[in-house]
Amino acid sequence: MVAMSGGVDSSVAAYLLKQQGHEVIGVTMCLGIPDDTSNKRKCCGVEAINDVKSVCAQLNIPYYVLDFSNELSKYVIDDFISEYKSGRTPNPCARCNQYLKFGKLLEYAKNLGFNYLATGHYAKIIKTNGKVKLACPKDSQKDQTYFLYNIRKENLKYILFPLAKYSKNQVRQIAKDANLTVAEKQQSQDICFVPNKNYKEFIVKRIQSKPGDIVTEDGKILGQHNGIINFTIGQRSGLGIAAKNPLYVLRLNQKNNQVVVGERHNLQSKSLMASNLNFLVDKLPKNISAKIRYAHKKTPCQITLDKKNNTIKVSFDEPQESITPGQSIVFYSNDIVCAGGTIQAVID
Repeated sequence: MVAMSGGVDSSVAAYLLKQQGHEVIGVTMCLGIPDDTSNKRKCCGVEAINDVKSVCAQLNIPYYVLDFSNELSKYVIDDFISEYKSGRTPNPCARCNQYLKFGKLLEYAKNLGFNYLATGHYAKIIKTNGKVKLACPKDSQKDQTYFLYNIRKENLKYILFPLAKYSKNQVRQIAKDANLTVAEKQQSQDICFVPNKNYKEFIVKRIQSKPGDIVTEDGKILGQHNGIINFTIGQRSGLGIAAKNPLYVLRLNQKNNQVVVGERHNLQSKSLMASNLNFLVDKLPKNISAKIRYAHKKTPCQITLDKKNNTIKVSFDEPQESITPGQSIVFYSNDIVCAGGTIQAVID
């Protein structure tokens, strides 16, 4: 079973598996997202559905649409709103992978007797010493393992990532050579359930936003904000305040409804606490690195694990900028994904 979004990556994933001789079907998760302008319910968009149908017809494979609207609302959208309401910045793609793609969809595939669920993610499944592990793909620029850390370790053996050994350019060339109808289709970088690419507008319609103070770390009031949900840690522009030196958002104080600002060097921190951990290896290695955001480089760190509370203290060898509660932290040993969790707090 191949999860297909209508893009070039998942289409090529299905094509490669068919070329390898696998019996393949394509599925699309209908997310039931309401269109705010028409109040009509849509799936992943009519265009995307039609693109998948077209590719599956080209490949001569069956195609089905599955209703995941309740799961999206329960596990992804509700959490997305709740996290912003609490002054944190969530990672909806990681939760979608955890609960939808590699949660319900994978269980659905297994229950129907499929051997594997495949996707167009840029990631790799490897087997070493009888263990199945998640690893980084060939194309480091497209590496999506940061969003996949929440896959359950025991489910790795049921997953295929056909694009593991290809670069994005190679994937697009494969699509062109196969005359796939989506070969020239551009990739979407948007959150799928947010209309018009405006997540702030999406949140404001669902959360009562209250104005409050923009303050320095010592409590000096510099101005007013129109709701902490409109700000993210590390933000510089759009603060609406004048200062001698450039100021950045350091923290969002939900309790006092304050946006705390300071100079860029104040964004540097060496330690954090993370929770909601998921482990993909039996034992964490001594030499380990971590990423605190998707576009971040792997950085060596020291860890202290509290198994009782499923939390971990992380101390980086070098200070990190804009550590953001609510975002994911993912741990690596070279190219092997070891574990991941949710950043709860900056320690120092």
